[in-house]
Amino acid sequence: MAEFPFQLVVKRISPTEVKESLLCTSVLRSIPGRRQIYDARWNDQSVVAKVFSHTIKARYHLGREWRGLDQLQKRGLNAPKPLFYGKTEDGRWVIVSQKILDSATLLAVLSATSEKSKELALFVEAAGELAKQHSKGVIQKDLHLGNFLLAGDKIYALDPGQMQFFPSAVPRERSVSHLAMLAGYLPAGEAESVGTVCKKYFQVRQWHFEKSDEVLLRKQVGVHRNKAIRHGLKKCLRTSKRCRRFESGGFAAVFDKSFLGGAEPADFIRQIDTAMDKGRILKKGNTCFVSRLMWEGQDIVIKRYNHKGFIHSLRHTIKGSRARRGWLCAHRLFILDIPTPKPFAFIEHRKGRLIWNSYLVTEFVEGTSLHDFLQDDNVAQEQRLKMARRVLSLLDQMAKHNITHGDLKHSNILVAETGPVLTDLDGMKVHTLRQGCRLRYLKDVKRFTSGHSIGPGTA
Repeated sequence: MAEFPFQLVVKRISPTEVKESLLCTSVLRSIPGRRQIYDARWNDQSVVAKVFSHTIKARYHLGREWRGLDQLQKRGLNAPKPLFYGKTEDGRWVIVSQKILDSATLLAVLSATSEKSKELALFVEAAGELAKQHSKGVIQKDLHLGNFLLAGDKIYALDPGQMQFFPSAVPRERSVSHLAMLAGYLPAGEAESVGTVCKKYFQVRQWHFEKSDEVLLRKQVGVHRNKAIRHGLKKCLRTSKRCRRFESGGFAAVFDKSFLGGAEPADFIRQIDTAMDKGRILKKGNTCFVSRLMWEGQDIVIKRYNHKGFIHSLRHTIKGSRARRGWLCAHRLFILDIPTPKPFAFIEHRKGRLIWNSYLVTEFVEGTSLHDFLQDDNVAQEQRLKMARRVLSLLDQMAKHNITHGDLKHSNILVAETGPVLTDLDGMKVHTLRQGCRLRYLKDVKRFTSGHSIGPGTA
């Protein structure tokens, strides 16, 4: 990739044929082999240059994007204004569009917001804009929070290449199903928030919110949320915007990019066993070895699942390493807004085709085990009951998504400043049958409430 800033010369094809020169100052997004999006300057104005580099489909992608931007303008919807398109000197197709200044995606704004009321207000605004799109016959097929751009009191539509345009307004049933995709990004369990967002949508469409709408909506929210979870888990197993996959020298791993910083995965893997030995050893058993240590200024916990023979390795090679399952379980809980230590990496060490051992790296969460919290004489009985109820609430939230913890002893629950945090997800299970989930859930609750010093009436 060229160093910034650099000049990008474009032979403009539309609206008129002429050579244009752009000064690209930074990359906004890059998908190797498909497209690069640059922050640029053109004629003393800020623009966005989207360069399509797919060897076969580049022209098709450009045409879809240009037509989408044009349709949004004609239908009076908020979207960046298309300026021109053409070809670079090396034959790549380019679209140049207006840059919306002082803006950020809904995803970025929500990530930086901790106030529930502000989060809900943003979702309500997005629902209003979605209603306007539907009323103008526009459907965003790839609906996610990154495709809403906030600037002042306006919300702009992004990624028009993934939009469908119809000659009339989107019909009611499809509208409700599509609205459920947006509502599915609300924190799980916030039924009132879903209702508030939907009321805004129906208000803009000038529809009355019927009981049948609510039934369809709640059903579709569950469907779309499950799809989002499956999509999110697939992304955390490969190189993506958030993760980096690495394979070399018998090791396969996926790292959270925020954890790596500027370091190379190989550097971390090469010293992992030595670093664990030098760290504060939390557990050293035949099955696993757990150590707390500092790495690049980060307080982390590494859990190594040890090799226990050929049959053991074969079994975990077939069904997936325990570190990989722990990584996926933690990400699933994160998507559902259920507190657990943030996963930073999982690493598999192979000999031949067999997984020999594996490592799960997570953040260290400062807190007290629930066992010690309940044994502390300085903790009032009312506080114990309150904490127990919060844990049971988490179990209920998991059960709604057919998830059970599987090993809910009090030492596997941390009491942090923010509340209870679930740890040790080795026994976590996602059930296919509701009855199986119900039985396992009751077993979890029984084990949790059987711990002494919780007090009566907790369950």
